Amino acid sequence: MACAAHLLNDMMQSVIPAVYPLLKEKFGFSFAQIGLITLVFQMTSSVLQPFVGLHADRHPQPYSLAVGMCFTLVGLLLLAVAPGFVWILLSVSLIGWGSSVFHPESSRVAQLASGGRKGLAQSIFQVGGNAGNALGPLLAALVVIPFGQHSIGWFALAAVAAIVILLRVGAWYRDRLRTVSGPLFPGASDAVSGLSPRRIRRALLILTVLVFSKYFYMACMTNFFTFFLMERFGISVQASQYCLFAFLAAAAGGTVIGGPVGDRIGRKYVIWVSILGAAPFALLLPYAGLAGTIVLAVVVGLVISSAFSAIVVYATDLMPGKVGMIAGLFFGLMFGLGGIGSAFFGWLADRTSLEFIFRASSLLPLLGIITGLLPDVEARKTR
Repeated sequence: MACAAHLLNDMMQSVIPAVYPLLKEKFGFSFAQIGLITLVFQMTSSVLQPFVGLHADRHPQPYSLAVGMCFTLVGLLLLAVAPGFVWILLSVSLIGWGSSVFHPESSRVAQLASGGRKGLAQSIFQVGGNAGNALGPLLAALVVIPFGQHSIGWFALAAVAAIVILLRVGAWYRDRLRTVSGPLFPGASDAVSGLSPRRIRRALLILTVLVFSKYFYMACMTNFFTFFLMERFGISVQASQYCLFAFLAAAAGGTVIGGPVGDRIGRKYVIWVSILGAAPFALLLPYAGLAGTIVLAVVVGLVISSAFSAIVVYATDLMPGKVGMIAGLFFGLMFGLGGIGSAFFGWLADRTSLEFIFRASSLLPLLGIITGLLPDVEARKTR
């Protein structure tokens, strides 16, 4: 159920970048303004998440998930009728607030229901979000692009459905809190043997750099891939949305793979292969023809998306007992860096070209090489 709610939550969020071509044409926005919309949305999604997660670790709030979704509901209804730039910023900020409440607490629910297979549980939870991200552009192409801005209001029905689901999740979570007598997360009291606080901080810094490389690149693809395809190959808005859907659907598929493989062979190796392994395909993408570009985008989405679940679980292994805070920190980093990346690439596209920003962003997955500096947490825990 947490996976289903994640699908609905991220589907509604992904409508925002999916309707950028429509908003750009209707209001005459620049690429910098498009990037600023994403920055406001993703910063409101990110800033509160570590604090929400820390509070959840100390004082779990089972029904906060449904309350947060109410912010998303109001934001969607406002976005459907927003008359200009400032109102659009307000509406996306409300959707962002809802997301900031949803992700840390729901990650705790996922690990609580994992039965010890944390990587698999995080992947199942995360694939819901990635599937929702993929559905957003598809539904925008089928609903919003043909019928206009007001049709965004229909997505409020998804918010209502998510609220109903999260009320049931909250009831299960409340009952679980009442029945568990020991630590809520088994092994939460165990430290990672042999790692000093300094090494743990260093490992978290390396993970932050890896999240930066992944989500700066993803920000370029998610927000400007449609514009790149329309400008370079002359395809229609709807066709470009279908291509974006293919990329995001591949990303959803890759997420399914990363968690369970990480449980089996080690999360460090999944992170390494995921980010650095995407680099050759990302480097080729800006120079390919239309068919090659789509194929390469699918491969990049499939490969690079397997990292995030492994990163989150790896980080919770570094700091056991702080699942909410760590989830909030890394989901917050994901949204925050994605927002900064969108604003940066929007600014850069106005001053250079879309082709230039795709060539520049293709270098980012090369940062995956620093994964080799991470300690082998799983090996230490089994000693």
